[in-house]
Amino acid sequence: MKKTILLFVLLMSGIGFAQSINDYKYVVVPEKFEWLKEDNQYNLNSLTKMIFEKYGWLVYHPTQKMPDELALDRCKALYANVKNDSGLLSTKLVIELKNCDGKVVFTSAEGTSKEKAYQKAYYQALREASQSVAQLDYKYSGKNDRPVKAAASVPAHQQAATPETVNNTNQLFAQPIANGYQLVDSTPKVVLKIYKTSQQDSYTAVSETKNGVVFKKGNDWVFEYYQNDKLVSEKLNIKF
Repeated sequence: MKKTILLFVLLMSGIGFAQSINDYKYVVVPEKFEWLKEDNQYNLNSLTKMIFEKYGWLVYHPTQKMPDELALDRCKALYANVKNDSGLLSTKLVIELKNCDGKVVFTSAEGTSKEKAYQKAYYQALREASQSVAQLDYKYSGKNDRPVKAAASVPAHQQAATPETVNNTNQLFAQPIANGYQLVDSTPKVVLKIYKTSQQDSYTAVSETKNGVVFKKGNDWVFEYYQNDKLVSEKLNIKF
């Protein structure tokens, strides 16, 4: 009885977030959950990716090439995690979704298994937890879509935007965070968070007011973003 009540509460908690979840087109699934010893161990990360694809999301691993709108604004995605709450006698897994600020917006009911073989137990528990994802009845609302102008209507010599150049001389210090770095000034205040992509020396970047990309250009680090529909190229002084 107690387990039934807990299951109902968790399911209703997930359903309560359904409206906001419908505003997200993408889900990002890591290559390795923290409690695993290697990437995609027991194929759990691939299976998690397949679960969200089954229910309608566009799903990527962080190392995959992502659509431009997601590469430039990581807040367009939700970030999946699987928590392992297993004990000595049973395997227990829970699926979570977080937004770009790290806030949990969905928690599944606990999936359990008493199988002794790890892979079989994990599969069984994850499938059971995924029933909560199905209960969301996800349908993308289209809220975060932006209209895209047809490239064919723009003359070829005008297609490349000419950025406004800004030189930021403030020293920024890179502090490691999950999947990237936070850049802090001497205050210290977090000025920018940058997240790894599949390209070396190239990061998606998020501040309180801007979203863009940070990449290495020659010997310089550059932060490019749009401000009032104008492309800005800001040179950064980063110490890693």
